[in-house]
Amino acid sequence: MEVNLGILLTLLLVVVPFWKICERAGFSGWLAFLVMVPLVNIGFLFYLGFADWPRDRNLPPS
Repeated sequence: MEVNLGILLTLLLVVVPFWKICERAGFSGWLAFLVMVPLVNIGFLFYLGFADWPRDRNLPPS
């Protein structure tokens, strides 16, 4: 029971917010599950922070 509760809490507290961030940035929400993989999550955070977001590609230059 404790393991299932831990997985559910992790999904709610970590994956769901990253899912929303990915969707708002223009990426697939499924990328949020990369946060669950050790070491890959750090690379994903750098990618999310420094990559050109698809959402911003359609905006006129400022």
